[in-house]
Amino acid sequence: MKLHTKTLANGLRLQAVEMPGTNVVTTLILAGAGSRYETLEIAGISHFLEHMFFKGSKKYPTPKAVAEAVDAFGGEFNAFTGKEYAGYYVKSGAQNIEKSLDVLSDMLLHAQLNQAEINRERGVILEEMAMYLDMPTYQISWDFEQLVFGDQPLGRDQIGTRELIENVTPAQFKQYRNELYVPKNMVITVAGAVNEKTLETVAKYFDMPDAEQKRKMTPFDANLATKKFRIREKKTEQYHLSFGVRALSERDEKYAALRVLAVILGGNMSSRMFQHVREQKGLCYSIRTTVDEYTDTGLLSTRAGVKLDDVLRATEAIRAEYDDVRENGVTDLELENAKNYLLGKTDLNTEDTEDVAHHFAKNELLYAVRESYEDWKAQVAKVTKEDVNSVAKELLIPGNFRFGGIGPAIEEAKLLPLIS
Repeated sequence: MKLHTKTLANGLRLQAVEMPGTNVVTTLILAGAGSRYETLEIAGISHFLEHMFFKGSKKYPTPKAVAEAVDAFGGEFNAFTGKEYAGYYVKSGAQNIEKSLDVLSDMLLHAQLNQAEINRERGVILEEMAMYLDMPTYQISWDFEQLVFGDQPLGRDQIGTRELIENVTPAQFKQYRNELYVPKNMVITVAGAVNEKTLETVAKYFDMPDAEQKRKMTPFDANLATKKFRIREKKTEQYHLSFGVRALSERDEKYAALRVLAVILGGNMSSRMFQHVREQKGLCYSIRTTVDEYTDTGLLSTRAGVKLDDVLRATEAIRAEYDDVRENGVTDLELENAKNYLLGKTDLNTEDTEDVAHHFAKNELLYAVRESYEDWKAQVAKVTKEDVNSVAKELLIPGNFRFGGIGPAIEEAKLLPLIS
């Protein structure tokens, strides 16, 4: 794997990642235009704008024309909006890279953003919002972020508010696009069957005028979240919970140790949560501990779907694992297995052109670093048992615990001792 880079005169950063042995190319554009750039008045505009880029442009004037352009060569075409950036990509055979660039550049540089398409898309996004509300496995993650981060952009759902969805105007879209979709705030990465000359091809399609980035990411304020728990009362057949703590940022020197800790706790089928809470106690079907990382903070949380009558028992069992790892630490075998698990998963990721493109584009956009997969593996390999135990002692303390749930009401008097 070989990385080629080029920065154009307007500040647009281009990357080509050579991956021998594949005939596939992922063409990915990342822009620093996620929900952390929004105020409450325009909460959700990043996500809505992502949808609108697919609704017609100069060369491909209708949603059907945009879709047909990629379907015609069997490409995979999608986009996503996160807290800190939005992404647009086409995955295709190497012979179709210019077609991919043609579609992506036209939709991003020449989107029509007309009123009729906006009006039609309002209903689509409202239905998307309703879908997530009906899917507690998704909604619990957003509810937990809102609990831990509080009422600020980092704590809000990317999908935004109903008020914004129902009232946003073409002028607001154009202003937001012009403030953030500028060369210095974007990275274009092609990964797969490419080489250094591919950068010249990419540059042809993105001849953008230089412009100032006029909107900045909202810094995280740790003082805005004070609640211990958040329950969304809902009639469900299964109770969905998320129990965890605010954690470390992705660039923290202890981040690799945090990832190892998460694997030991609940990252796979041999983890403590899976074996003790599911297999031995039979309290849930699904349970997993994950890390969500941002530029200035993060989360470590265990999510589970449990029987309605077993919510408190499951919470107590998860708490017991947190307490045990904090007080007694991890074993040598757990450390070795968790590190090998992360190293193996990293190797698998290097075969996926989409994952590779995202890895390099994200690091460049958010941190202006060019960290390879080997760099990350070296960080994991260096993690010691003392490193993991130190992170557990720092984070997994009762005062840090937060609990989010979706399901029938829970007696506060019974829940609080388990999360305090």
